[in-house]
Amino acid sequence: MSDRMRRVNSIVHEVLAEEVEILKDPRLGMVTITGVDTAPNLRHAKVYFSTLDPETAEDASDALTAAAPRLRGALGRQVRMKYTPALEFVVDHGVAGGERIEAILKEIARDRNEEE
Repeated sequence: MSDRMRRVNSIVHEVLAEEVEILKDPRLGMVTITGVDTAPNLRHAKVYFSTLDPETAEDASDALTAAAPRLRGALGRQVRMKYTPALEFVVDHGVAGGERIEAILKEIARDRNEEE
């Protein structure tokens, strides 16, 4: 990925994270924007997000999709780009997977301490 695209992704991530915090939709609860992958032509961006409770991810996805026009408008007002990308929201399962791995490692360490 080029430096230009890294900067674009970083800026889009920052703006969207701030705007999601402002949204009042109760389905968003504890949603965190974890990353953005903008197409090189700037017309499309995948926005990755995670939730504390994996069971609420689908509701959060629906809420973010409903808020996409507002978020895209805010992005267009705050960031000067040739095109304002269409936003697609994708659940980032990496955070939940990392937590599961961490729990397994802690259990292994606890079992080793009990054996000694």
